[in-house]
Amino acid sequence: MNRLGLLLVAAIAYLLAAWMVAPGIYDGFGPPQPYNWTCPPPQAGANTKPSSGHLEIMVINGKSDANSAFTDDGQIVIGFLPGAFDATGKKSITVDITPLATCPQPSDLRFVTNVYQITASAPLVQASTLEMRYSNLEPQPDDIYWAADPDGPWQSIGHSSQAAPFTIIASTTRLGYFAAGYRESHPASGAVVVGGGQALPIIVAALIAVVVLAGLPLAVLRRRRASGGGKDDEE
Repeated sequence: MNRLGLLLVAAIAYLLAAWMVAPGIYDGFGPPQPYNWTCPPPQAGANTKPSSGHLEIMVINGKSDANSAFTDDGQIVIGFLPGAFDATGKKSITVDITPLATCPQPSDLRFVTNVYQITASAPLVQASTLEMRYSNLEPQPDDIYWAADPDGPWQSIGHSSQAAPFTIIASTTRLGYFAAGYRESHPASGAVVVGGGQALPIIVAALIAVVVLAGLPLAVLRRRRASGGGKDDEE
């Protein structure tokens, strides 16, 4: 069975299981948190500017402590293992995450997130995990890209297969500028694209919506019977 078939079966199984409990289970379906754009796409509507982040990592016995830096809106997070920085001669290390005020789009890439600059007061000497959130208004990105300068060149640092919906994770050994996107030569490889960049989750959501709407009349009837059950039994 292909991927779409498995997801459809899972969605239908969930709805059938939910039908066995009291009405109201459909409240679990909802859109992801709105993305805060530097340069919002036309379909984004109202927009809040992206946040920055600041972290101070303690140096204990000459070794930088484990910690994570993130923006206040949670759109980018980077985690550091113990000893991730060269802490020679330091008592603490500061890390700053700043969304770029402009939106560079290299000729061969399509970014679907803001561009962020990550800096630290000490060199990074161990690989660190970077997680970026993206919007459901854009196609799913293939990879996270890194550059030493916002004008490029941009290099892919790949992605992990283990990530929550609408997030992408990769490992980096360098700090600098980061953005998630895909090569312009082809659509995002991790998605089934329909009609200009709509991904597989949207197809599944549409199928779920059809099933839910089809069951609404039965749910209304069930509620009416529950509220007037005594009268119906006498009749």
